[in-house]
Amino acid sequence: MLRSYLLLIFCVTAWGSNFVFGKMLVAEFSPLLLSALRLLFITIFLLVWARGRLSMPALSRGDWLLLGSLGIIGVFINQWSFYKGLVTADPTTSALVLALTPITTSLLAAVFLKESLTPRMAVGSIVGTAGVLFVIYNGAALHFDIGILWIFLTMITFAVSIILVRQLGRRLPPLATTLASNLIGFGSMLPFVLITAPVAAVSHQVSSWLLLFVTAVIMHGVVTLIWNSQLQKVGAAKAAMFSNLEPFIAMVFGFFLLDRPVTAVQLLGALLIIAGVTLTTTSKEPQVRQESPLISH
Repeated sequence: MLRSYLLLIFCVTAWGSNFVFGKMLVAEFSPLLLSALRLLFITIFLLVWARGRLSMPALSRGDWLLLGSLGIIGVFINQWSFYKGLVTADPTTSALVLALTPITTSLLAAVFLKESLTPRMAVGSIVGTAGVLFVIYNGAALHFDIGILWIFLTMITFAVSIILVRQLGRRLPPLATTLASNLIGFGSMLPFVLITAPVAAVSHQVSSWLLLFVTAVIMHGVVTLIWNSQLQKVGAAKAAMFSNLEPFIAMVFGFFLLDRPVTAVQLLGALLIIAGVTLTTTSKEPQVRQESPLISH
């Protein structure tokens, strides 16, 4: 079990650091182009990995509708808004906002899937929301810059994608859902990339391309596979507790790599968010972390 815990910590460290690495990459690439390149690398990895492992079942019109929605909302818009937000948003604040995904997913599941909203989930939602308000408080007033609004969109689309994955999971294996939705997401993004290509910023640094490749394939391909395999061994509830460390990992990497200060108010907000997410993910109702993530940030 110790080996599983160490592997989960490795996964969380990789995902938490990606907020900082993403901030570094948007200084070298246009957000839309960066998203497309990342999806291209991930899709190629998934195609190679799926060879000989995947048998695609026959899909109904409803399946294609759900997959199309997942590809556009959960892949295209989700990835683009993430990097668009990081252009101006602080990595630590972004990580904390995205930490609200389990709470948002629980609320959406209660509305659209008719799942029960327990008192613990309700309290967790209130506590987590209060934490976000502390995090975006700049010492004088609440500070909603455009970057944070983009990150909120990322969080909402990620929560919607989990609901869609839950629906598709009744008929399709996770690998089929992930591969098909990423292909759809990349395909729907490609025309916009081609239109904006003449004015897109492209890095000429080999190190930036290497960082892009590593964060796409290693952090979000290999690491996701490791996470999913260990989740089966330790259970969703325990795995969720590890994933709650992502904002703190982003804080640490931001402090050392980007020289981003961490304020006492941010720390208080982080603790409230983690408390809210913990209350939600330890509820006796179905857990939001049980689904395999399409691409975790």
